[in-house]
Amino acid sequence: MGRHRPCDLIDQPLLVMAGEKADSRYMSEEAFAKATGTVDKELFIVPGATHIKTYYVKEYVNAIAAKAYAFFKAKLK
Repeated sequence: MGRHRPCDLIDQPLLVMAGEKADSRYMSEEAFAKATGTVDKELFIVPGATHIKTYYVKEYVNAIAAKAYAFFKAKLK
């Protein structure tokens, strides 16, 4: 399987998160686009965040935690 091919292996709800200013954001966006096995997917971009700051800046951590909580609360039954 080539590096740039769609991936139909993920067939469960998918949440992908990235910082708006993260150098790695493009990888999250590419992975999200390639996840073709599910239509139940969400890409959450953390406004103003870099990749590293998503780990320790309270505002970003809280936004990520709230998004993850809401996502899993809705999807895990």
